[in-house]
Amino acid sequence: ILLKTPILDNADLMKIKQVKRAGFKCVPLPILFKAADGNKGLEPALVDLFAAADQAIDGGANIIVLSDRGVDATHAPIPSLLAVAGLHHHLIRDGKRPRVSLIVESGEPREVHHFSTLLGYGAQAINPYTAFESLDDLIREGLMTGLTHDEAVYKYVKAVTKGVIKVMSKIGISTVQSYRGAQIFEALGVHKSVVDRYFTATASRIGGITIEVIAEETL
Repeated sequence: ILLKTPILDNADLMKIKQVKRAGFKCVPLPILFKAADGNKGLEPALVDLFAAADQAIDGGANIIVLSDRGVDATHAPIPSLLAVAGLHHHLIRDGKRPRVSLIVESGEPREVHHFSTLLGYGAQAINPYTAFESLDDLIREGLMTGLTHDEAVYKYVKAVTKGVIKVMSKIGISTVQSYRGAQIFEALGVHKSVVDRYFTATASRIGGITIEVIAEETL
């Protein structure tokens, strides 16, 4: 499957989710944890996510969509970068990473840096559905005029894609394929236990927040 850009609109994501071609199997996995579990709920949810991904791959899946749709009063989203980076490294350790593509369906990414880090930590493509819904809201409220939904989405995707290319070009990488999983970032203010497990081999010269604090901030 060839993508013109790693930023997917809702229609493109739906096509991938419903792919019927031989040799392709897409499995959606929720990236949520129970709010009732408090700050202790995030780490077990990640363990469950990794186990579910292993099971899906063993069952023939070669596309996994990590989705935080379903957030409500009882379910909080696993931060999308934590989910994709953690799963990316889990699959590398198990030798399964080349067998699957990871797509992020999340309401969280909205700025160029968000997309750049998600791609840099292993995402094949990203669907920022809340950004698209926000565009709809701006049009509906009359705050953005002269654009249809499709035109607004096209311009947003184009702008984000150009932004990611600019980030890549500043460090001398010319293709998304080379940039994906390159981890050219440095972690600031993240505890060593989190970096070692979920952002393995990322440079981190100072300590910081633990997985429990990340869960508290998410809640």
